[in-house]
Amino acid sequence: MKFLALGDSYTIGESVDPAERWPAQLTALLRGQGLAVAEPTLIAQTGWTTDELAGAIAVANPPGPYDLVSLLIGVNNQYRGREAEEYRRQFVSLLKQAIAFAGGHASRVIVLSIPDWGVTPFAAGGDRAAIGRAIDSFNAINRAETERLGAAYVDVTPGSREAATDPGLVAADGLHPSGRMYAEWARLSFPAACRALQQP
Repeated sequence: MKFLALGDSYTIGESVDPAERWPAQLTALLRGQGLAVAEPTLIAQTGWTTDELAGAIAVANPPGPYDLVSLLIGVNNQYRGREAEEYRRQFVSLLKQAIAFAGGHASRVIVLSIPDWGVTPFAAGGDRAAIGRAIDSFNAINRAETERLGAAYVDVTPGSREAATDPGLVAADGLHPSGRMYAEWARLSFPAACRALQQP
């Protein structure tokens, strides 16, 4: 079975080993259930916004259909101060593409919420509360649009905020998640991924 993961640094696993990326850890969990899942195809790069991901997808033109597609995007829109409604338009376009890559089956698509980087050491000296509020506003958009289009939504944001008191959840760069946090994202995504792959 084929798995396509779309995103940014959180999908490519900036600052962790490839095996610790959350799509890789999710694949391992699925294989543990006896599901024959190939190595995930990643279209993701650190720093990408919604429009940059869309441009990369157009270039890559991945050959579908895929049995499972994930989408996690938007933190760089927030970081760069981009407008929320621009994010909504571009996120909806990306989600519709993800559904198309899944053969038109929204039930085979999982969307992950944007984690809160405001709790990381990188954000020291910044307005952590304001960052958190902005992340929440972007997540309200991606949750509403995901539910409207019928895909699965996985909320990793509350767990990401545990990094405020648990430094082991942050990678050595002081910004991105550690392999241990990605393991939690894989665990949270696992039920929706199983449902997607076990349906007729």
